[in-house]
Amino acid sequence: MQTLTQPDFKSQRFKANPYPLYARLREEAPVFRIKVPGAEAGWLVTRYEDVNQVLKHGGISKDRIGSMTEAQRAKLPWFFKFFTPLVQNMLSRDPPDHTRLRALVHKAFTPKYIERLRSRVQTLSDSLLDAAARKGSMDLVEEFAFLLPVTIIAEMLGVPPGDYRKFQRWSNRLVSNTDMSDVLLSVPSVVMFTRYLRKLIAQRRTSLGDDLLSALIQAEEAGDKLTPDELVSMAFLLLVAGHETTVNLISGGTLALLQHPEQLERLRKDPALIEPAVEELLRYASPVEVSTERVAREDITVSGVAIPRGDLVFAVLASANRDERYFKDPNTLDLGREPNKHVSFGMGIHYCLGAPLARLEGQIAIQTLVNRFPNLRLARPAESLKWRTGILMRGPRQLPVKLS
Repeated sequence: MQTLTQPDFKSQRFKANPYPLYARLREEAPVFRIKVPGAEAGWLVTRYEDVNQVLKHGGISKDRIGSMTEAQRAKLPWFFKFFTPLVQNMLSRDPPDHTRLRALVHKAFTPKYIERLRSRVQTLSDSLLDAAARKGSMDLVEEFAFLLPVTIIAEMLGVPPGDYRKFQRWSNRLVSNTDMSDVLLSVPSVVMFTRYLRKLIAQRRTSLGDDLLSALIQAEEAGDKLTPDELVSMAFLLLVAGHETTVNLISGGTLALLQHPEQLERLRKDPALIEPAVEELLRYASPVEVSTERVAREDITVSGVAIPRGDLVFAVLASANRDERYFKDPNTLDLGREPNKHVSFGMGIHYCLGAPLARLEGQIAIQTLVNRFPNLRLARPAESLKWRTGILMRGPRQLPVKLS
């Protein structure tokens, strides 16, 4: 049998189908040591129960720098300093800072508030598909799956429409890092993104509105312990996380349906199936392949494997979602799957704040698309599709489809 090797997150072959390797890791090495840029070691955790343990473990921190020893911090490359303004958000903090920062934006992402966006999401979906229908074909990623969520989150934050493509380029660069050369090459994007956000915040201070960015600025000015760098970092997180996952949910979910025509037809015949269908697409396609990094702030043990303090820990959500120990026939797409307690939005205190928004957008986008175009099909073989690279996200880079 072939020796187990570290997943190649730059490989198109691997990204197109990472599941066989994850199955081997779950069976042979469920806690697998890897090399990580700027760290002594990292660990991939692949079984469902172990992933849950990592996501909730009190001895595992989201604050990478604060959890390192002095010796480990001294070994960080010089260019990591450029990332500092972008990692002072709730996703990269532990309580009490995490609790404080999350509370500032929680109200904007409650299911009740998100439900108020339903008509806007539906109107925008219809408008984007109107434009595509006139052509008879489209790249579903660029013309629909990206434009829908990025428009919604940008409107929530008050970002000018003309800037969407600009921060899309920066965002894609930052979530595609797999090694130290990638991290170094992303520094210009970090600098430009940071500069852009500082300028946007400065402009908004002079003309506050009823958007989420204005609310964060007012919280800072009210002495709610939000520093200038935290304000920049929170805006960065909301913009990036507010669209990246949903792009992959809509595009990867649509691809999965096109590859399983019996399930696609099942959804067309039973529109009420859309909610469990999106949950199954979240499990089956896993838009976030690997959770953002965590660091052991003490010596810990996961599945009998000792992980020293300071080592990075990566919960492989895509593997946990296909764990045969937890899901029956995990490699089968079943839109009515029940129960379906997937981990695509994480677990514990860092459970995805934007989950209600992603679900709403995914449900409306996919149902509108499949109902409107009964002859929807791929414009080229699935085997020829290019995939996004990087350790965090998984989804097609383009998805050309014919509509009629």
